[in-house]
Amino acid sequence: MTPPVVVTVAGTDSSGGAGIAADLATFAALGVHGACVVAAVTAQDTTGVRAVHPVPYDVVAAQLDAVLEDLDPVVVKTGMLATPEVVRLVAERCAGRLLVVDPVLVATSGAVLAGDDVRRAYREHLLPVATVATPNEEEALALDLGDGPRVVVTRGGRVPTTNDHGTGCTHSSALAAHLAHGADVATAAAGAASYVTGQLTLGKDWTLGRGRGPVAHIHAPTQGEIA
Repeated sequence: MTPPVVVTVAGTDSSGGAGIAADLATFAALGVHGACVVAAVTAQDTTGVRAVHPVPYDVVAAQLDAVLEDLDPVVVKTGMLATPEVVRLVAERCAGRLLVVDPVLVATSGAVLAGDDVRRAYREHLLPVATVATPNEEEALALDLGDGPRVVVTRGGRVPTTNDHGTGCTHSSALAAHLAHGADVATAAAGAASYVTGQLTLGKDWTLGRGRGPVAHIHAPTQGEIA
């Protein structure tokens, strides 16, 4: 059976814990085909973000058009978009599709990843066309979501671990994967929360890196987890 397609428009993470690396690993674990559009390249590790390099607008647009025209993804998921121009691009190209917006404004380490112009573009262009948004508490406050998406899902559940790098990316990608399998938003949100809790628990005692280690992405869930 051909799997549904989800595309992530996001940034890279050189440590492999967050961003596109986390998105694609989560998609694979939950039985969807993941495509990707690189919007930013970051230099980061488990201790923090060292540098963020936005990908030129034309390059992002070319990647996005290629995926939309050929693979026709069921769901579009966004992460770090880096510039207001790219935020507007995604809003224009992806309006009318199932759209999961993870407004990556602050890293797990606390590093600020987006300025006022990017936040404004989210509020004015992308959030109004989103199916669901998955901000953390700080991002929700910064975005003032009164006129935003139809549904806002904040992170749920707590696991006592410092291996939580990439939690937000994993959560939003899991939600997108469940939507791609045909779940409604409420069911997808519950499935995503369950998946993230399981992966945090699985990797809670890992010792990867010198800082906040990554969420476990290598465990394949049972079929019941994606039902």
